[in-house]
Amino acid sequence: MIELDQIDKKAASVLDGYLVRKDLVRTFSRQFPVPTYVVEFMLGRYCASTDQEEIDEGLEIVQRQLKSRTVRAGEEELFKAKALETGEVKIIDLVTARVDNKGEYVASLPSLRLTDVRISSELVNQHERMLTGGFYAELGVTFDVAIAQEAKGRPFGITSLREIQLSKRDVLETLSKARAEFTTEEWKSFLLRSIGIEPTGLSERQKNALLLRMVPFVERNYNLVELGPRGTGKSHLFQQVSPYAHLISGGKATVAKMFVENTARGRRGLVCQYDVVCFDEVSGISFDQKDGVNIMKGYMESGEFSRGKESIRADGSIVLVGNFDVDVEHQQRVGHLFGPMPPEMRDDTAFMDRIHAFLPGWDVPKINKDLVTNHFGLVSDFLSECWSQLRNQSRVSELQNRVFFGGALSGRDTNAVNKTVSGLLKLLYPSSDTPVPDEDMEWAVRIAMEVRRRVKEQQKRVGAAEFRNTHFSYIMGADGVEKFVSTPELQSDNSIGGDPLEPGQVWTISPGGGEENSGLYRIEVNEGPGSGVKVLNKPIPPAFRESIGFAEQNLYARSMQLVGDKDPRQHEFTVQLRAFDAAKSGAKLGVASLVALCTSLLKRSVRGGLIIVGEINLGGSIEPVHNAVTIAEIAVEKGATSLLMPVACRRQLVDLSDDMATKIDIQFYSDARDALLKAMVE
Repeated sequence: MIELDQIDKKAASVLDGYLVRKDLVRTFSRQFPVPTYVVEFMLGRYCASTDQEEIDEGLEIVQRQLKSRTVRAGEEELFKAKALETGEVKIIDLVTARVDNKGEYVASLPSLRLTDVRISSELVNQHERMLTGGFYAELGVTFDVAIAQEAKGRPFGITSLREIQLSKRDVLETLSKARAEFTTEEWKSFLLRSIGIEPTGLSERQKNALLLRMVPFVERNYNLVELGPRGTGKSHLFQQVSPYAHLISGGKATVAKMFVENTARGRRGLVCQYDVVCFDEVSGISFDQKDGVNIMKGYMESGEFSRGKESIRADGSIVLVGNFDVDVEHQQRVGHLFGPMPPEMRDDTAFMDRIHAFLPGWDVPKINKDLVTNHFGLVSDFLSECWSQLRNQSRVSELQNRVFFGGALSGRDTNAVNKTVSGLLKLLYPSSDTPVPDEDMEWAVRIAMEVRRRVKEQQKRVGAAEFRNTHFSYIMGADGVEKFVSTPELQSDNSIGGDPLEPGQVWTISPGGGEENSGLYRIEVNEGPGSGVKVLNKPIPPAFRESIGFAEQNLYARSMQLVGDKDPRQHEFTVQLRAFDAAKSGAKLGVASLVALCTSLLKRSVRGGLIIVGEINLGGSIEPVHNAVTIAEIAVEKGATSLLMPVACRRQLVDLSDDMATKIDIQFYSDARDALLKAMVE
């Protein structure tokens, strides 16, 4: 027996009857040829307890039922013989149906290798999903000796059918009450355990990626792409955990099966009958009709498709998962991250625009024995029923008057971010009456912006001009700070990316001097209540102490010009100097230090990709820089896109090579205020 931890104990006290030990599930799912949710359905019926004796009794019943009702390879004739001898046999199997040439319904039972089983039209019409890929059910199969004597007779028939799904409908209320007993972090861990993953030892990014996989289950018409290495369980969630999801393995997808049949009855396809339709191994997917991708594009945009004059609405989410064979950095150098998609989707920016989220599959760990949980989690049919009911709600209203998006987001970007935030909040807070704290709201917004921005960055690589501005940002609250969200694979922490830094952070280059060469630095300033400037570096380089002192005195003396009515003497500034080259003295960084102090106070960011150079003296004059050409060359080498220098450097830069001059935008400032205004994001 496993040691129950805090989460197990809380779950057992509020979700009695809806829990299952996930290690028991794995025991059975390896033994019998059925998906995980079928095993959990049985375990949920007989083993939803923390009492070991009750669990042991239940396990015997489950073992007996699965043994007597699931057909292993080579046992087909044994079950058929039972049907012949006793008149009926009970089995658990994947049932699918079709219409034959005579206009009658016939069912297929793959485990018995039967493709022409009699089934009544009533049963088919009650369970239309058996016509579009089928579902697992407990079935009563009979053998009729009289029909067996007929030429081309169909002796086997299905007389009873019970879907393996939860019958109770008030599940959300149960889940919402239980949620109130958990902290947010505990609840995230409990959700991950419910899909079989042990969260202990996972990083924050890994947990976020796994939670994002659940969003298509709770959000209508949600379009997600996940490309990543093999063995991370990409298709597991869509195949094993929920009967409301359907997995299409690589190969041809027919328009009729996906959307609607072109027949008199026009039966609805997968997107109408399942909550989530997942394309596995997406690189091999193709449609049987030329306009298949266009129909899918139209559906991903509006949730509608047409059949003749009739327009049909559906709310199935589309998930595209595939393998990514090269490393991310290499792929970004040679192309874009949609590279593994089929040719008709790969470079189509209109198709990309309909993707609400690009889940970074490289952030998900490979599934191994340490990653699977032995603790309690929700029974899959209860969890999937809750998810299905959450689709009828929206949490977009939670964002209103709390979160304001920056100007870089287009209408489709905003819609995508809203849908992702709504889905994540539904997972965290199943009840719409529960107030969402700011930190959870910000968590959801940051994830949503990152996964949508990843789509936008790939569009920029394919059609640069149209998708130029990808600097996604948001402001929390009426007087909050504008915060920018980046995609980590685009930049490392130590390089100058194109994204604006946090307020109070500035890239700068010291011109060097004496025996020290020029070098790249980042100045990071935080402000809080108090007074004075405190440098955190130990020991403080004497040259930098002098520069930061000049910056501080200029801030006090010219505060009206620089920061308006804010009084810098009422704030304490903590400063850290980070060196990225051999140079460590931090000499002559006064202007960048002053800009960092001002932007931390103003809560404004400096433009992305910008390096600020120059020294200011106590009187407020800008000192000359003697090696402007060297500094410009270093700035290009470090990946900067623009350089802000004292106007006196203009003459020296005549000697800058044409090649270098085309790679960087050099701007000039005349005094400290001019430098600050030109440095800040507009």
